[in-house]
Amino acid sequence: MVDRTVMQSGRYKAYPEYKGSGVEWLGEIPRHWGLLRGKWRFKSLKEVNRNLQCMDRLALTMRGVIERSIDSDDGLQPSAFTGYQIFEKDDLVFKLIDLENYKTSRVGLVFKKGIMSPAYIRLKPNKGMLSKFFYYFYFDLYLRGIYNQIGGQGVRSALNASDLLEIEICVPSREEQAEIADFLDYETAKIDTLIKKQQRLIELLTEKRQATISHAVTKGLNPDVPMKDSGVEWLGEVPAHWEVKDIKFQLKSLNSRRIPINSQDRGDREGIYRYYGASGVIDYIDDYIFDEPTVLVGEDGANLLSRSTPLAFSAHGKYWVNNHAHILEAKDGLADFWAEVIDIIDVTPLVTGSAQPKLTAEALSNLKIAFPPTIKERKEIESFIHSSKYKYGELIGYAKKAIQLMQERRTALISAAVTGKIDVRDWVKPE
Repeated sequence: MVDRTVMQSGRYKAYPEYKGSGVEWLGEIPRHWGLLRGKWRFKSLKEVNRNLQCMDRLALTMRGVIERSIDSDDGLQPSAFTGYQIFEKDDLVFKLIDLENYKTSRVGLVFKKGIMSPAYIRLKPNKGMLSKFFYYFYFDLYLRGIYNQIGGQGVRSALNASDLLEIEICVPSREEQAEIADFLDYETAKIDTLIKKQQRLIELLTEKRQATISHAVTKGLNPDVPMKDSGVEWLGEVPAHWEVKDIKFQLKSLNSRRIPINSQDRGDREGIYRYYGASGVIDYIDDYIFDEPTVLVGEDGANLLSRSTPLAFSAHGKYWVNNHAHILEAKDGLADFWAEVIDIIDVTPLVTGSAQPKLTAEALSNLKIAFPPTIKERKEIESFIHSSKYKYGELIGYAKKAIQLMQERRTALISAAVTGKIDVRDWVKPE
């Protein structure tokens, strides 16, 4: 059966004749292609860098094989590289350990001579085998989870070089290997360019969303309102009718009600109620201790400095909070508004501790904030924030969906080409 996934557009045709491969995950392959185990076309080699004869360090990453400095900050001393193995240009490199970890690279094409981890598998192709084609072939197996199927289940599931070489591979002619590799180089590069544009769009939309919200909670919604100096360096000017006060005058601390539960106990108490930590929901348990809207502010952790996730966020409904988040109750009940007001604050000067950064309850309560004096204006800003988040969230969602579809197309295209589901022998690279 020929996979029609990438043929529905009408751009590609199938080969004239097919034959059964007898391999479930290959299906039918072109009649004139060879099919044999990798051990008949590749050699597994391991040349140890015993005398430090090579000091060009490489690494297999999600972006493929890249150069890595010998002096990188991973703590390895030069003497450690005597155990590394030497790879030559056009070798294939595999990392087939801990297969259950889906967030790591598995296959790479070596672009220059260099050294890499002794845990990697090195395959050198025999004469007549084009490395780039077989990189795509083995990369397709990674994308489709074939190594996991062969390696079995479990945290330590793995394949060794012998296992890898027992896998049956498709072998077109050398000329056809080159045609398929050239086609995939061009088409995947084109898709990658489109993906990068969408990723950049997401970055811009995210920045615009944050800037829109920050402006609303520091300058208000009326561009013509008179301004005044807030007296707070990071705030600058704020609307003249706004108040500038310490957080403690608008929000009450509920930290005394926090109760931490260790991960083992949470595992015995699975349920439907959110369990919050410093940066958001970290678990779901069978009970709750809060049933009112509050503002949660991270108390400790690297995020106080890195700000990779929001510092402050609102919580609604029934939930539990551990002792790594400050809990604040707004007098006006507008938790969403106050969360945004606090989230834009740079708390770096107030954070103590280097190994474990911490924002104390006292430091938080004494932070100065600017805000409208009336609940009506706060509600208007809160409503504006909700609509802005929805608008930008929708646009970001469209971009993420586009990326997902392009990635799926990229995967399907590689699979279709290297297993012979599409015939690209007549393809000509556009000028």
